[in-house]
Amino acid sequence: MRLLVTTAGILTAAQVSASAPAQPVAAPAGTNNAAARAERAYQEAQNRFRSNTNDVEAAWMFARACFDLAEFAADNRQRARLAETGIQACRTAIEKNPDVVQLHYYLGMNLGQLARTKTLGALRLVDQMEAEFHRARTLDEKFDFAGPHRNLGLLYLEAPSFGSIGSRSKARYHLRRAVELAPDYPGNRLNLIEGLLRWDERAEAVRELQKLEENRAAARKKYAGPDWESSWAEWESRLQELKAKAGVASKKP
Repeated sequence: MRLLVTTAGILTAAQVSASAPAQPVAAPAGTNNAAARAERAYQEAQNRFRSNTNDVEAAWMFARACFDLAEFAADNRQRARLAETGIQACRTAIEKNPDVVQLHYYLGMNLGQLARTKTLGALRLVDQMEAEFHRARTLDEKFDFAGPHRNLGLLYLEAPSFGSIGSRSKARYHLRRAVELAPDYPGNRLNLIEGLLRWDERAEAVRELQKLEENRAAARKKYAGPDWESSWAEWESRLQELKAKAGVASKKP
């Protein structure tokens, strides 16, 4: 999933223990299958984590499930509860396992979910997200298809430059690095293209769109199956929007 950070939405809710069940999550129309899979994955991960809270893999898998299920939250209260649960699981595990990339990565991701529920308090969490993604990057920059660079790039792209960490040069570096490390992962190139268009670099954006089209069929085969359905729906929608902004005619997949 694409991490979103805006000036009006970056993460507080009361902490929820790992044993507390999440409230039912209502999925938007057209996402019932993905939401149901996320709900099942959450319940399985929660049960595993409950049985052994000292299991580091169980901790980060539970945090990942919290993030994924929060994508389908019906409101900010549900999203915040799930995010806080994932944050707590990661922070507790990090105390004894400080060098596990997954813990820092999904801590940053859940901080991002919590940030989406906030307005005035959102920007306070940006520094924490930045630190966690940088830590994940130093541990394994290729993790989750160059996820640490992808999320850092989006942070620097979306955050305001005045009073926060927004930076065109940093965004450019991390978005390009994500493409270099995982060029066939559609989300990486889409993020770079979005940045290029914001910076009025249309010619370069068009070149990247062409590369994306060239690799599209192969990516469809590589990232195939039910678990990728929601990602492809997002990618295809964004692709069409970016083509329209760049003035590029659409082609059939």
